[in-house]
Amino acid sequence: MNTLESYVFRQALGPLLAILAALAAVALLTQGLDRLSLIAANRNSGFAFAWVTILALPQLVSLILPLAIYFAVAYAINRMHNESETVVAYSAGVSHGRLAKPILRLALAAAVVHLGVVLLVQPAAYREIRETIYEVRGDVAASLVREGSFTFPAEDLTVYARERGPNGEMRDMMIHDARPTRPITYNASRGAVAMVDGKPAIIMRDAQVQRQLEDGTVQVVDFDQYLLELGDFSVDSELFYLKPSDRFLLELVAPDHTNYFDQRNVDRLLAEAHYRLSSPLLDPALALIALAGLLGGEFSRRGYARRLVIASVTALLVRLAALAIQAECVDNPELNPLQYALPLLVCAGAGWMLVFAHPRRPSRRALKRRQTELAAAGAGA
Repeated sequence: MNTLESYVFRQALGPLLAILAALAAVALLTQGLDRLSLIAANRNSGFAFAWVTILALPQLVSLILPLAIYFAVAYAINRMHNESETVVAYSAGVSHGRLAKPILRLALAAAVVHLGVVLLVQPAAYREIRETIYEVRGDVAASLVREGSFTFPAEDLTVYARERGPNGEMRDMMIHDARPTRPITYNASRGAVAMVDGKPAIIMRDAQVQRQLEDGTVQVVDFDQYLLELGDFSVDSELFYLKPSDRFLLELVAPDHTNYFDQRNVDRLLAEAHYRLSSPLLDPALALIALAGLLGGEFSRRGYARRLVIASVTALLVRLAALAIQAECVDNPELNPLQYALPLLVCAGAGWMLVFAHPRRPSRRALKRRQTELAAAGAGA
């Protein structure tokens, strides 16, 4: 790139990074609040909360990147208009194409990054989120017992411990299990939570088990060590299968037909695969909308507010239409080609408007008038 193209590229790149960071921060905040209840309920470390929130970034970036590119390009070109930089460029013989070229390079580079994120980074990050949430929810030592309080980790199950010791050890425990036909009460001087065969359990030491018999008497049995399995109440069943967002491209286009979830969601998986491949095309499409709105058409000394509003509404509608088409393709897989057709048609239409629809540069009289105004303003300063 020459000096002018490098300058225009930087003018769009800076706002793109700033807008992307701002939108990602807002999206992360909403995601973080969504996950906060899970972490707080399990009294887990702040690191787990932060890690899960950060891992949600790839999908958020893929959602907001097209709009971020549009706003960055619109801001950069509008600022250059307002500061008469485009007028100076036109007077030096620079064409629309030379001004648009670095913007399109930025949009194509963003599309390549976008494609890498949705195909590789996003599924890897979401699998890590799944594992982290599984560990958090499996950490029943943090969620079952609050020191000096009765807790109810599952229906008909009550747990109490006088205090928590080091390494998660619980002292002076009482557990009342009303899940069996005849309730059972456990008392133990010490206990700890562990995962046994992938399921949470409490290992009690110096334990006493009290069980009511059919004749109404109470059977009391002492144990040096007793293992109480807690079941799967702390594990979400959704953690046991990979959602479309967790899968790599090959797993989406070639699902396991022996898997019950895959059998019922073949169309959904296919729609996700086409969305991942087509969504990067929105980056150059929305960049071209901004270019067509601000560089296409007649030169105006009064600004481009009206064009900017029209271009912004168009860009937003295109982004929403892409999401709507993807949702519709879940139930109608024959509509999947529309996921590619929409951004390609937008690229063609915006490109035609930029190049052919209107005169490509201001008239010489308008340029001379604007140069005179700039010179007068400089002399007055």
